[in-house]
Amino acid sequence: MGHIEAVCVSREKGELKSPVEKAEFKKDWGIEGDAHAGDWHRQVSLLAGESVDRMRTKMPELSHGMFAENIVTRGIDLCALAVGDRLMVEGGVVLEITQIGKECHNGGCPIQVATGECIMPKEGLFCRVMEGGSVEAGMSLTKAAV
Repeated sequence: MGHIEAVCVSREKGELKSPVEKAEFKKDWGIEGDAHAGDWHRQVSLLAGESVDRMRTKMPELSHGMFAENIVTRGIDLCALAVGDRLMVEGGVVLEITQIGKECHNGGCPIQVATGECIMPKEGLFCRVMEGGSVEAGMSLTKAAV
């Protein structure tokens, strides 16, 4: 079992996301007020805090949301998950993994340009919201049993 380290949103596509205290996840939509919410397969993005830590050795100034991730996790192996797996957040929110990885915009995001690599193309997960509710940092997160 892991936990949520940060929840981040942005109002416009293409801008960095900022941490928020709490976010409302809507079934079949995503996070209320987030630019990536909508009727599609990439409603919510996840990135492991451990992956961000690895990148911080090259760019110490990295903060949550700089990869445009909605949820930063800690203590759960996101790389071991597959498309179709489901994650349960404390309180009842259920996310289904729909895509693993995404190419950086314009052939290279600022992080890739500065460090020579970006973790989102291989380690970022994208999900659809199957059950909604409130989510905040500190909540537990587990892989749902099949």
